[in-house]
Amino acid sequence: MKNVEMTVEQGILVIKVDLSKEFGPSSSGKTIIIATTEGNVSIPGREEKVGLNVYRKK
Repeated sequence: MKNVEMTVEQGILVIKVDLSKEFGPSSSGKTIIIATTEGNVSIPGREEKVGLNVYRKK
């Protein structure tokens, strides 16, 4: 994961992303990657999975 922090607080998934960070262009070059789980990942201590991409247009 890049720039993604996940916690579960009283049964609620909390996702934190620092919107001031950048990880360069996407593979297509059309967007700038801000945060990604790089595919589906397990939620800490849970069966469920999450996939997240945060990006902005170039």
